[in-house]
Amino acid sequence: MQCTSDLLPSDITGLSVYNREGGTFSFLPGPVFHNIVLLDEINRAMPRTQSAMLEAMEERRVTVEGTTHHLPDPFLVMATQNPADQSGTYPLPESQLDRFLICTGIGYPPEGLEKEIIRSGGVREQIEGMQPAAAAEDIRRARAVVERGVYLSEKVAGYVHAIVDASRRHPMVQTGLSTRAAISLAQASRAAAFLEGRDYVAPEDVRNSAVPVCSHRLIMRPDHEAVDRRELVRTIVADIPLPLA
Repeated sequence: MQCTSDLLPSDITGLSVYNREGGTFSFLPGPVFHNIVLLDEINRAMPRTQSAMLEAMEERRVTVEGTTHHLPDPFLVMATQNPADQSGTYPLPESQLDRFLICTGIGYPPEGLEKEIIRSGGVREQIEGMQPAAAAEDIRRARAVVERGVYLSEKVAGYVHAIVDASRRHPMVQTGLSTRAAISLAQASRAAAFLEGRDYVAPEDVRNSAVPVCSHRLIMRPDHEAVDRRELVRTIVADIPLPLA
């Protein structure tokens, strides 16, 4: 979905249409009813439109006119945003930022790849011919292993809590990491361990996941808004010793 200032919540969630012949309303699902949803330039949409994604991202469902519609499983939301100093952008509310598991910068492609893109004129034709890397059932099985088959010890859980607690007490931070952030950090660490072929979370998994999971969730004090949140998280993590687990 390309986000613009005139995008409406119903353009995302769908709407009910009156059927004259039957005298009833029929629900027409919006584009959010897909396994993977990409919101391009999400901060160009007005706050009311952005809020249409809150229930979908947290509860995996959409409520329209009092009726709840469940989203497909698996369900993943990805989004890009423009720099906040560009005209026509709206800041994302903290409640929505907190629903994104990770945040990372795209940056520029490596030199060799960028030259190839310039030479070929783009990759749109290649995208048309891409084949799926995994089926929905493969993702569901992998997710079940991550959630139930990767062990997170009490010491590692304590390490996660120590990072969260330190962010709440940092003098530059107005509002530190929430409990949802701690859960997300634990989940991301489990996924990192799974991708490394382990059935347990190592403290290094938490340390390596902290910046992309935590930095976008920090709310800075007004006089520290310009501070790089990613560097701040690195500083917080560096001050906490790794547990022997």
